[in-house]
Amino acid sequence: MATDKLRELEDQAWRGFLLTHDRIWREIEAGLAPLNVSMAEYSVLALLGEAGRNGMRMSELAQQRLMSTGGFTRLADRLERRGLIERRRTADDGRGFTAVLTKDGRALMRKAWRQQHSDLRRLFFDRLDDEHLRNLAEVWARLDPDDEGVPDQRSS
Repeated sequence: MATDKLRELEDQAWRGFLLTHDRIWREIEAGLAPLNVSMAEYSVLALLGEAGRNGMRMSELAQQRLMSTGGFTRLADRLERRGLIERRRTADDGRGFTAVLTKDGRALMRKAWRQQHSDLRRLFFDRLDDEHLRNLAEVWARLDPDDEGVPDQRSS
């Protein structure tokens, strides 16, 4: 059974992406470790930090994190036990829940953001100029399956 091989340039691009992603991910994760925050926890806390004092619906957080409801609920339980988030009944319908950062959660996020931004600059942004960043942003937009402005190459 013959299989198609990647062209050398395709292989270099793909392997480069995977290796760079893994290296940067591990180093950012290591930078957050002293704060006792996993990358999964950080991503939820960051979304809540961006949402402000009104927080976000639990269902929306799970969707944005691409997590199952059960997995997300367990993660939220851990964050709530640690006093980093608080769950409140949704004001508009009373059926759902909204998660908000607590005072301790906001303080932790300020530290985590400083750490992550410092790591991102050292590992990524300081190594690229604006043209490189624009090119990368264009690549990510082109690969976004939800971007209607770019034809989906898979259907061709």
